[in-house]
Amino acid sequence: MKSFWSPRKGKHVNKTFNNIKVTLLCGFVTILVLRGTIGMGGLRMPFSDLPIDLHQDFSASFREANRVLSVLPESIDKNDDEEDDDNDANNVTSYNFLNYTLGPKISDWDVQLGTWRAQNVSSWHPQILLVTGSSSTPCEQPVGDHYLLKSIKNKMDYARLHGLEIFYNMAELDDQLVGFWSKLPLLRRLMLAHPEIEWLWWMDSDAMFTDMAFELPIEKYKNHNLVLHGWEEDVYQKRAWVGLNTGSFVIRNCQWSLDLFDAWAPMGPKGKVRQEMGSVFSELLDGRPPFEADDQSALVYLLITQRELWASKVFLENAYYLHGYWVNIVDKYEDLMLVSHNGYGDDRWPFVTHFVGCKPCGSQGDYSKDRCLKEMERAFNFGDNQILQTYGFAHKSLETSKVKKTKNDTTQPLVLVGNIQNELNP
Repeated sequence: MKSFWSPRKGKHVNKTFNNIKVTLLCGFVTILVLRGTIGMGGLRMPFSDLPIDLHQDFSASFREANRVLSVLPESIDKNDDEEDDDNDANNVTSYNFLNYTLGPKISDWDVQLGTWRAQNVSSWHPQILLVTGSSSTPCEQPVGDHYLLKSIKNKMDYARLHGLEIFYNMAELDDQLVGFWSKLPLLRRLMLAHPEIEWLWWMDSDAMFTDMAFELPIEKYKNHNLVLHGWEEDVYQKRAWVGLNTGSFVIRNCQWSLDLFDAWAPMGPKGKVRQEMGSVFSELLDGRPPFEADDQSALVYLLITQRELWASKVFLENAYYLHGYWVNIVDKYEDLMLVSHNGYGDDRWPFVTHFVGCKPCGSQGDYSKDRCLKEMERAFNFGDNQILQTYGFAHKSLETSKVKKTKNDTTQPLVLVGNIQNELNP
């Protein structure tokens, strides 16, 4: 007896049943999420007026959702034609984001590090790796590449003065975590490849050192694993998305940091995940405009919703400018040069000037390109003067790259070297 359905027709019927199963599973996941975030008293948005305990751990709900979603690929009919396979795979990928990982799960990194260091490092002292980078493609206009060059020159000068290693990246290591998320796979790879490094210091390409004498008080953070510029009240009480800044931060090479990356990264894959998480962040975080998920908002989100897991090892620093918002700084340079000196790192002589909202390499930014480039030139020259003084030069003004001599030549140059070094490191 012949089959009632032809093979092709039967395959579509099976696919229909599979689609129904997928729909039911997704509905179940939605119930799980709503159950974890919406009170029984009404259908308010979960964070509109903070009707939840911010110390509540949401990880259990997420783990359960991840368990359910992980079976979705099994619902795909492996015999579908190539076009149907592509469509189904896209549908599954859009929901299965909680399975995203940066790599194999590592659970004993502290043990591995301790063993390696005991066997390979004779006298251990904390080393810092300064990490930065830019796109592998040229900027839209040559002037953008010119300022990227000035930015890396600025960082190389600081690293040389303070004995830091520096790593400049231009490679896209993960095709899902791109843009501002690309720092996460890079930092994780560097941790695993450099067990001799204790701290990794990420710094955006649009941030510059403007106090060449100030050093990180690294001993201050001996009980912490992540140091960012920020304020506890703004993050934990006000839930401000700018309560901290991820443009310049220091993170320890340890198991805790790998665990943080594992929790942080799944909110950043490009596409639907990033769009939907952006909506979640804008609803939860005070003052955040509607745009796709960014790494900074995601970290604030983790600290709020899983505070007991992360907060005790996070140091929100505001005693000096690990990140200094350029709009509040650049107009003060000349006054500071008259009444102060480097080495403070705070508002008396800002450590880092960060050009948030400027896009010197792109076409769109929050501020005009002319204004950004002008002030980036001033910030670079402000920092560069502290380098040039060693050689008896300074910029004629902060607006120009042209320099002037500040010291006369002498037949006894070594006499001046000590004096100049004291000026650079007061």
